[in-house]
Amino acid sequence: MQYRIIGEPMPVVECLLANGETMKTEAGSMVWMSPNMQMATTSDGGVGKALGRMVSGESLFLNTYTAQGGNGTIAFGSSFTGGIRAVQITPDRPLIAQKAAFLAAEMGVEISIHWQKKLGTALFGGEGFIMQQFSGFGMVFIEIDGSAVERDLAPGEQIVINTGNLVTMDASCTMDIVQVPGLKNKLLGGEGFFNTVVTGPGHVILQTINISSMASALSPYLMSGK
Repeated sequence: MQYRIIGEPMPVVECLLANGETMKTEAGSMVWMSPNMQMATTSDGGVGKALGRMVSGESLFLNTYTAQGGNGTIAFGSSFTGGIRAVQITPDRPLIAQKAAFLAAEMGVEISIHWQKKLGTALFGGEGFIMQQFSGFGMVFIEIDGSAVERDLAPGEQIVINTGNLVTMDASCTMDIVQVPGLKNKLLGGEGFFNTVVTGPGHVILQTINISSMASALSPYLMSGK
């Protein structure tokens, strides 16, 4: 599979597939394709994995596209203004991602639910509580809301992130939820009650737009009809 990421601020990833090669994607992500691409809808691993994807914010079923009778082209588009990142998954380097980050992947990539183990994360993690894990082997394409900022954390190095701005982290990283210090900060600071703390070692991708915060900011205007 060869690919190129084109178009801003609403990018697509255009993939060139060899005859018989297949890719999987979330429902509704196909933008254009050559006539020889054959579509099928699948649970990709059975009902259990399908339900797990639904809990983590993805579609219950995935669509697969296979090139038939020769090379084929297919493009997958992001659902919001931002970017697309291609990440190579290997057996020794799985990836943890926020829900709804998945765009498309090669068939060798396995998608499963990733539960945060720490109680604080489970109770107050919000978007960070239930995440996705990509394992196996192949390329996965991740949606970024806004611009992407990437960090390499050394062992024990930490970064404090506003919940919803974490996109991916290596499985070697750990994640926890901490309270914003001070009652006045919690009530008047406008940043919520909790932050996400990621501890290295590992690579972290952040996004500059938090969809939940944006939706909250826009809701008064949408409800007023202005």
